Amino acid sequence: MPALGIALDEMAAGRAVMRMTVGATMVNQHGTAHGGYLFLLADAAFSYACNSHGPATVAQAAQVVFLAPAAVGDELVAEAVERTRAGRNGVYDVTVRRPADGATVAEFRGQSIVIGGRPPAA
Repeated sequence: MPALGIALDEMAAGRAVMRMTVGATMVNQHGTAHGGYLFLLADAAFSYACNSHGPATVAQAAQVVFLAPAAVGDELVAEAVERTRAGRNGVYDVTVRRPADGATVAEFRGQSIVIGGRPPAA
């Protein structure tokens, strides 16, 4: 996702870490990062984590809770962790943090479902 400024830092079975710096075009009328960009970062980490096992997997549901604002220039890191997998279903938690001060900016929970085959190459 280089066009969006999102980089994959780490990926392992059931886990992924991605980062993004908030740009001037990513803020809302209050001057803080638009929630859609925070969701996008978390969802991207979720996608890599749930596809780390091999079969193509997609989101079947997701929710996010915004906890602290982020500003232009803030670097954000999203860490996705698998909580459980059962059959074709999985549950993943993603924490979005601002490393500069350790603040948790958002918490995301995604539910995945395996649709089969192999995921496309990153």
